[in-house]
Amino acid sequence: MKTIKPLREKKDTAIFLIYCPDKQGILATVTEFLNRNNGNIIYLDQHVDREEKIFYMRVEWELHGFTIPTEKIGEYFDTLIGSKLQMVWKLYLSEATPKMALFVSKMPHCLFDILSRYTAGEWDVEIPLIISNHKTLKPVAERFGIDFYHFPVTKENKEEQELAELALLKEKGIDFIVLARYMQILSEDFVSHYPNKIINIHHSFLPAFAGAKPYHAARERGVKIIGATSHYVTSDLDAGPIIEQDVTRCSHVDTVQKLVRKGRDLEKIVLSKAVYKHLQRKILVFNNRTVVFT
Repeated sequence: MKTIKPLREKKDTAIFLIYCPDKQGILATVTEFLNRNNGNIIYLDQHVDREEKIFYMRVEWELHGFTIPTEKIGEYFDTLIGSKLQMVWKLYLSEATPKMALFVSKMPHCLFDILSRYTAGEWDVEIPLIISNHKTLKPVAERFGIDFYHFPVTKENKEEQELAELALLKEKGIDFIVLARYMQILSEDFVSHYPNKIINIHHSFLPAFAGAKPYHAARERGVKIIGATSHYVTSDLDAGPIIEQDVTRCSHVDTVQKLVRKGRDLEKIVLSKAVYKHLQRKILVFNNRTVVFT
């Protein structure tokens, strides 16, 4: 299959994601810094956690006409504002296209959904490679013109294979990873290389319906709602900060097969929403919780 070149909207903007101890005047201080340097703000959202007394903010502005050189923005901001207000901040430039690696096993529904959105130009992202512990989905990668790498994993070779995967990811300049129904548990060491940069999807039955057949167990209990959860991966299994969730209703007429179909529909939608939020730089993580800006 001939590789499709997506048509994506390109902007010349910059984004600050910020959190810090809350105090009066933070919003005004940041916006004054941008306005004083001829930065036209096109998006601004903020939130104050009154219990934790933490201020969160996302601000995006146009770089055209901005008086501070792009390579100096972070330095100026930290010197004039960030350090003084004890800010944890990150600067993202729209000109930098993120590189995403996909990890898959045998189930194709999430992979197809992601690749269809990618080729339709919905996301400003590059997908240099797909990694799998099986060869099942290699034809899908070939169909979309993406390099496929097979790393079979066993208890005996897990550490060796993860080191090889990490080396490949570094070689390809990967910024973040999406586990599109990758049925392997990543080691703590692997996860440490991509903190809050590995996005996973699973059914929302966990931990009540853990195991290989959650839909069977859910039907036996007569559940009325099923769902899916997407989160960042941490060293604690399925306990990372949640990015996106959704549910759908079901009833006694639903067979296991219908529950599986409904669940997979939710999984691919919830995962894609989480990836999009990550690409839009609309997620802040603090103490294993997320602030997801609209």
